[in-house]
Amino acid sequence: MTGRRDIAEMLYPLLQSLIAAELPVLAAHGVSMWGYAVLGALDDGSVRTQAALAEAIGADKTRIISTLDRLQATGLITREPDPRDRRARILTITDEGREVRGSVRAEIQANEERLLARLPEADRHGFLRALQTLYRLPREEIIERTPLDRRPTQRSNATHNR
Repeated sequence: MTGRRDIAEMLYPLLQSLIAAELPVLAAHGVSMWGYAVLGALDDGSVRTQAALAEAIGADKTRIISTLDRLQATGLITREPDPRDRRARILTITDEGREVRGSVRAEIQANEERLLARLPEADRHGFLRALQTLYRLPREEIIERTPLDRRPTQRSNATHNR
């Protein structure tokens, strides 16, 4: 496919615009982008501790603490000492946190549906299926390079001097 842009080259400006559209929704519900990511991870049941949460959402475990503090102070999550390891905290989304996450998600996805409506229905479903498939790939698989990919990118002198 010659002439097409790189995937990241196309997705990055789109992602920036989508985030800009989400910020007012998040602000109206009193959560940050990181807060929304935390609520999503906890609601999906994918994490148990602060360290696991940070890894799951790609956040620095020392910098996520203030986000957790705000979410706990507003009653959206709870943090309880882990009975097996008093240094660790078990994180749980509250009913209010689940409600906030659901409201935010509904508003965000309503805007996404408006954008997706610009695509023919078959393309819309295919795009979302493809995106979900790529989203599920482990990060290591995305950045992994094959032995052929590790070749120097410079041309050899013989090729270069022709």
